Amino acid sequence: MRFTVDPWDPGYGTSDDGDLGESSAEVDTAVESARWAPVGVDRSVVAPRAVLFVDGVRRVDAQVWVDDTPDGAAAPGLCASYAAGVVCCCDDEGAHVVQAHVRHGVFTTAEHADDVVTSAGRYQAHRTASRADIAPMQLLSLALQRDLADLELLAAGSARETGSADDLLVVDGPLHGRHHLPRAIGFVKTHRSEYLQPPERTVVGELGAGERTPVFRITGSWERYSWYLRLPCPPGSPWAGVVRIECAADLPVEGAVLLAALSQATLPRFASTAYKDSRAPQNLYPIGGLERQLRRRLGDPGLMYRALRRAAQGPLPVR
Repeated sequence: MRFTVDPWDPGYGTSDDGDLGESSAEVDTAVESARWAPVGVDRSVVAPRAVLFVDGVRRVDAQVWVDDTPDGAAAPGLCASYAAGVVCCCDDEGAHVVQAHVRHGVFTTAEHADDVVTSAGRYQAHRTASRADIAPMQLLSLALQRDLADLELLAAGSARETGSADDLLVVDGPLHGRHHLPRAIGFVKTHRSEYLQPPERTVVGELGAGERTPVFRITGSWERYSWYLRLPCPPGSPWAGVVRIECAADLPVEGAVLLAALSQATLPRFASTAYKDSRAPQNLYPIGGLERQLRRRLGDPGLMYRALRRAAQGPLPVR
């Protein structure tokens, strides 16, 4: 029996979930070209001098129960630490973090929740209304993810205000909510929705390293241009090393095609290798490095947990 192993760490799911959910969005595949075939690198397109990568990390420090009524009824909560930042990779300055924002929050369905003050810092209260169709912890996790997305937008916006006119902003994940930022693309590492049908989908499996599909337009809950790009990687499954990239739908078609060509000239050189990163090649080196820097800023998880336990026992003594 012959088989190949996807280098992507299965602890993160799979880079291609195989049984992709069919998207309800409308897709126009004739945006760039009516003839679908792999698009090679345009050698006339020069990679930008500076590339900005945006990402965020989150960590649940403790699950808690918040007393919410006089009769002692308690509501579930999550105490979490999360951060977002931007790393700049510049030809003449190397890689350096230019934005880093850290928050600590308690996410709960308790209507009268207050901030949690600990010896390791304050967890700001975020109250979320209960819903019968979503399990409480899942609901709170979604609320945490929304606040993290807002923090990523803050970091990206701040970095864009000071960026140069010819840089490129790469957002780790979909561009939704950040599509108004100029010269920005969304970098989607995992594939959960099926946007293309045969024969266009077959072209994705035929891509060589550095090649992309033609640009297509997705119209659904929000509109964007998109394309698939294969990063350099060892031979493997048909979708090994393939990422999907997005850009704003209000760009002219020529602008979207130029960003697609820029992604080919830029992103492959940042692709990670399996012996250094278990999510190679999709977890680009600058994004992996930024994640490590941000996690260090969240604080020691053991210390944060012990501080929460002490805070739950009563107010801190006055010294």
